[in-house]
Amino acid sequence: MSSKIPFTLEFDFEYQKAQRLTPLIRRVIARNPSPFTFKGTGTYILGHGSVAVIDPGPLVSEHIEALKFALNKETVTHILVTHTHMDHSPAAEPLKSYWGAKTYGYGPHGSDVMRKNSQLEEGSDFNFFPDIKLHHGDLIKGDDWTIEALHTPGHTSNHICYALHEENALFTGDHVMGWSTSVIAPPDGNMTQYIESLELLLDRSEDIYWPTHGTFITDVKRYVRGFIEHRLKREQQIVDCLQRGYTDIRSMVPKIYKDTDEALYSAAARSVLSSMIRLVDTGRVLCEENPSIHTQFTLK
Repeated sequence: MSSKIPFTLEFDFEYQKAQRLTPLIRRVIARNPSPFTFKGTGTYILGHGSVAVIDPGPLVSEHIEALKFALNKETVTHILVTHTHMDHSPAAEPLKSYWGAKTYGYGPHGSDVMRKNSQLEEGSDFNFFPDIKLHHGDLIKGDDWTIEALHTPGHTSNHICYALHEENALFTGDHVMGWSTSVIAPPDGNMTQYIESLELLLDRSEDIYWPTHGTFITDVKRYVRGFIEHRLKREQQIVDCLQRGYTDIRSMVPKIYKDTDEALYSAAARSVLSSMIRLVDTGRVLCEENPSIHTQFTLK
């Protein structure tokens, strides 16, 4: 039975202000709203005195100065990055220089091939290289907090969620958001990995999620199941399009995304491509070349 994802589109916040969310968590939201970032990037501050910063955000001077002001009497010891998109990681470098903190992440964006074809992912930060490379299950400890790194590829190959043990909470980056589904855009985005990473969360015990965009999520299992069902439904919509004679992705997008602004069709096409690749990999759909936006597809 399909469950509707209960998106939350309204929440209270003020740009440039550090908002206390829980005893251990504060947040400063960058003024970079867009169809992909919602109200803006939420940079989380974790702990007291000696703190960690999660997803430092974009290279927006106002945002960087707001973080410096909020933490002018504290010391930043860790800068944690969920993944390397331009709204998440670029501010790590100036903040690292300012505080002398080390950066943490799964690794640089994509593979060597991806870096040579950066025009395919113009929204990616190819300059971020973490000081400390994290692996799935690694623990990071501060004075009053403990973080567990969870490798959750799909949105990007280097995406990490961070579990805060002391509050049974999970910082989900763009993996699970409360305002929208995530864009899974090849070549670095991978739908099969994304669904597997969602299934990983179903086996976890966290009872609250803090995404980098939007507000918190408490009905976490319902959200995760809803996201999985949404992707499986999308696959069925693609199959239905093929049965009706639409054989390329560009012709499918207006049929599948009837209520979506045409300005977002390009992103939608990349998301359909990621689902199509999964359908090809699992043998349900055939094509005579490497899957792309322009490829002609047929049902097996």
